[in-house]
Amino acid sequence: MKLRRDVFQAIADPTRRTIISLVALQALTPTAIAENFDYSRQTISKHIQILTECEILEQEQKGREIYYHLNPNGMKEIAEFIEPFRKLWDDRFNKLESVMKSYQSKK
Repeated sequence: MKLRRDVFQAIADPTRRTIISLVALQALTPTAIAENFDYSRQTISKHIQILTECEILEQEQKGREIYYHLNPNGMKEIAEFIEPFRKLWDDRFNKLESVMKSYQSKK
């Protein structure tokens, strides 16, 4: 049985979050990703490996190059976890907006 890394531990690291942001815009090679950091290529490769194991990134071979891109399905687990909190905060902000509007109308 192959164990998968925890997606939340993967995104807890700021370097990995930056990598996610970079590849969300366009598919990049490991070298192109590494150029955005002051870390060794091996360090960035380890971060990429973790994100790939969590299925947040997918790799695609194009000729001799490997490109990494964001896997939207890999982000689904994160989105599903966050959604109830987003709704909670939306409700709270809507209530605050109502209170502020009623306060302004009383002036």
